[in-house]
Amino acid sequence: MNYHWNWGVYFNPTGVGNEIYLNWFVSGLGWTLAIALCGWLVALSLGAVIGVARTLEGGIASRLAGVYVALFRNVPLLVQLFFWYFLVPDLLPGPIETWFKQDLNPGTSAFISVVVCLGLFTAARVAEQVRTGIEALPRGQRSAGLAIGFTRAQLYRYVLLPQAFRIIIPPLTGEFLNIIKNSSVASLIGLMDLLAQTKQTAEYTANIFEAFTLATVIYFVINMGFMKLMSRLEEKWRVPGMMGGSGK
Repeated sequence: MNYHWNWGVYFNPTGVGNEIYLNWFVSGLGWTLAIALCGWLVALSLGAVIGVARTLEGGIASRLAGVYVALFRNVPLLVQLFFWYFLVPDLLPGPIETWFKQDLNPGTSAFISVVVCLGLFTAARVAEQVRTGIEALPRGQRSAGLAIGFTRAQLYRYVLLPQAFRIIIPPLTGEFLNIIKNSSVASLIGLMDLLAQTKQTAEYTANIFEAFTLATVIYFVINMGFMKLMSRLEEKWRVPGMMGGSGK
């Protein structure tokens, strides 16, 4: 392989002001983290509600939650992204459509679309984790809570959900890591996230291996750092007697 490595390419000027190529990676990383964090807030809050609805016995709420999970888990992420970015704005009322498509900065429009897409897509997966966590708890806890006078809402708020979330920290960690990786789809609608900046750097400099090596290292460090953090929280909040709890 006759390839000339150039690890100093990150510090070469881009020709745009005083920027160097490393600035592009920093900017892309900022967009990636913003997409992941905002999408995760949507996914966690909505997923918790849908997960609770999935555990309600009978009723329309449980059936609607089941339809939501089936729909969003079985439609490819790219299809959902194009739906939210290209189709949904055309279905909005006239003034809102004009505001979204013409008044907003294109980057802002793309950001909103990808956050909504990732949030709703991941919420279906979070909902199943929440449902599993609640159903893993002993049935006696539900009965005891109702017996001492808790309403159904109080039962979930004070008894079931706090324990369920402690149980499902490992799978929730995996879902957050997935949303970081899935944020790379933003590059397909023109948002300059980490992947888009990596591809742009590779095209401008012809240093393909160096560009994608740095991107790989960045993704790896972020994900490993978050995994270490969540492992500590899992150990601290582990429910005794469940998921390897110490029973203390």
